[in-house]
Amino acid sequence: MLTLIDVAAEFGLGVAVDLLQGHLSSFDFLPSWVLTHHSRSLFTDPKVREGLAAYVDTLGRAVAAKDNVFALTLGNEVNNLWPSNPTTPEDSRAWAAELLGVARAAAPGLTVLHSLYDDTWYAPGHPFHPADNVDLGDLTTVHSWVFNGVSALDGPLGPATVTHADYLIELAAAASADPGRPVWLQEVGAPRPDIGAEDAAPYTRGLLESVGANPALWGVTWWCSHDLDRALADFPEREYDLGLFTVDHVAKPAAKELAAYLAAPRPRPGLRPALRCPADLRAEPHRRAEVAPGSPFHTEWVRRRGTGPVAIVDPARAADPAHLAARGISHVL
Repeated sequence: MLTLIDVAAEFGLGVAVDLLQGHLSSFDFLPSWVLTHHSRSLFTDPKVREGLAAYVDTLGRAVAAKDNVFALTLGNEVNNLWPSNPTTPEDSRAWAAELLGVARAAAPGLTVLHSLYDDTWYAPGHPFHPADNVDLGDLTTVHSWVFNGVSALDGPLGPATVTHADYLIELAAAASADPGRPVWLQEVGAPRPDIGAEDAAPYTRGLLESVGANPALWGVTWWCSHDLDRALADFPEREYDLGLFTVDHVAKPAAKELAAYLAAPRPRPGLRPALRCPADLRAEPHRRAEVAPGSPFHTEWVRRRGTGPVAIVDPARAADPAHLAARGISHVL
């Protein structure tokens, strides 16, 4: 890993290190001492947590010595490791808080993050809650994949599909007690067959234009740099064609759109109206289905988003003028 970080530095690249790789192109990477006949829950077993703390401390100290490393993430979508690793909401939060504390102590100059995929926002019984995502770590991360059912609502270039990333950013901003907490769109891409090859460029352009106007946005990370060589067996079909470049390093249409967007001037975010969220996602995670794709609330947000940026505001803060002003919200619809 340290060699790879050094190679990235030679090309002027910053690096965010995933400490425990929860999910990577549909393969889980876990310590062998969790997967053997000693099998036990990553989130609840005291000995496993002790071992993970030692691992995070050791690796955190090593990568913190590299000038081009700017962040540590506990793992990529660690909630993918449930239900094979039993946990409860209380244990999930305690697990993340503990390891984030270890990471901060080991690498005090780095940003530390907790990364979760979108069942955190949409699945009522999921044991990783929205409050975990917006309270733990130095900023909020969201992962936007339209194969979660969004693309089935209106196709590859429909408004629900193109604005899904912006919708997730807004849910995250609404759930945060800190109106200034930034949101990193940490993983997004143009997956086939949901986004066909002929639709990748306009989808990419529309997605970037929608999130680029969001004042909460910290940054965007595209998944991924290169297609997978089909000589590599046993990956799910959609994983092979997710790259911005082919296996032979040829830029694909999405890469060209991304480059064009970055090169062009972007408008400053302005004041926006907001829709009141039907549920307090911090206090009522059992109501997450009410904001899931295809729900009446999501459908109404997408409809209004068609005329310009629309924020989402938590019902507990909808009448707080200071909070609304801090988030650039002009009024609540």
